[in-house]
Amino acid sequence: MPSQLKVFSMPRRLPQLEFTILLALTFAMVAFSIDAMLPGLPLIAADLSPDDPNKAQFVLTSFMLGLGLGTLVSGPISDQFGRKPIILMGLGIYAIGALISAAAQSLEMLLLGRALQGLGAAFPRTVGVALIRDLYEGRNMAKITSFVMTIFMLAPAAAPTIGAILIKGMGWRGVFVSFIVLASVVTLWLTLRQQETLPKENRRKITYPLMKQGVVEVLGTYNIRIYIAMLILGFGQMFAVLSSIQQIYDEIFNMADTFPLWFGSVAALAAVGALINGKFVERVGMHFMIRLGFGLSLGGSVIALLLVLSGLDEALGIKFAVFYIWTVALFLINSFTFGNINALALQPLGHIAGLANSLMGAFFTTGMLFIAAPVGQMFNGTTIPVMTAGVICSGLALILFYFEDSATATHNAPPKPAE
Repeated sequence: MPSQLKVFSMPRRLPQLEFTILLALTFAMVAFSIDAMLPGLPLIAADLSPDDPNKAQFVLTSFMLGLGLGTLVSGPISDQFGRKPIILMGLGIYAIGALISAAAQSLEMLLLGRALQGLGAAFPRTVGVALIRDLYEGRNMAKITSFVMTIFMLAPAAAPTIGAILIKGMGWRGVFVSFIVLASVVTLWLTLRQQETLPKENRRKITYPLMKQGVVEVLGTYNIRIYIAMLILGFGQMFAVLSSIQQIYDEIFNMADTFPLWFGSVAALAAVGALINGKFVERVGMHFMIRLGFGLSLGGSVIALLLVLSGLDEALGIKFAVFYIWTVALFLINSFTFGNINALALQPLGHIAGLANSLMGAFFTTGMLFIAAPVGQMFNGTTIPVMTAGVICSGLALILFYFEDSATATHNAPPKPAE
């Protein structure tokens, strides 16, 4: 009997390839949950908000609100109860949210379901990073994380096309059915093949003093407050574009039918930014890449906005080209900023990396909604609101980074010689 039990026991560590694919699928679920909805926003608006089509954008922002709240609690909870049960709990919440959304007869009920989806999606996304760290370190961890994040960035390239196919066959509610199926596949795979990675003896209870200490340490550090503000600005300008992009393709360019293909190409080209950053960041440093990213974003946004305001884009017959090139550049350049800012912020917080990552993720994920939601609601049949947001957000981020650079230089300056 013991030998038979041994035959059916699962290994503590999955084969690296299978483990990487499982985590990549789990992370891609978050991106798919956002971008697969884009082709369905006009239909949702027509069904549930015909008097104010812009309100359909809240389908995206409500998901991000839940994602931010879930990010705050999921990391610390997994430190006490283990990784696997928390990920599975999150997948269950995600599926319940998708079910509520699929059955919703009002926009308010749909937004409630989407917020639950986001809350649930935060668990596998946040705890998945800890899962990798439990099993791997050094170059192996970096290799797995890099591949997982690459899949996460490429997922938006296919998501709108898949969403459009599902909507054509089953209506916009069919997309939520696909979310339930995806969560079920990940749940089954994780349950059958992945064992718990955090032994009970290594777990730590969530205590108020520990949480307070983490919040004070994260928010009490000047540079980290600057980094969080920069992440809010960077993600805010990007998500403002995501909120309006379907309406822009439909109402401005009359390209609703081909929108999934164009958006997919934007996402695919933007993934090149990760390769560029990976190639040059070791040579020139994270500070240089961040400054370059926001500088290019500001310059590109200023040029694009001036072309639109002057009417030259339309006069020269390059109206769509200006917007398309600007969105590709904006998404691509983000690869120079987000990962490097996050790495700089966590650099002095290795002793509370999990808690700090949850806190920072919650702050910038929810904080960016105060930029993205208002800008999305300002959509007026032009690209001016989103391009203006690009100018303001990139400009403010550069100013903030100047103060961070100054503080770092002052802190690291050698002491003056004695008189």
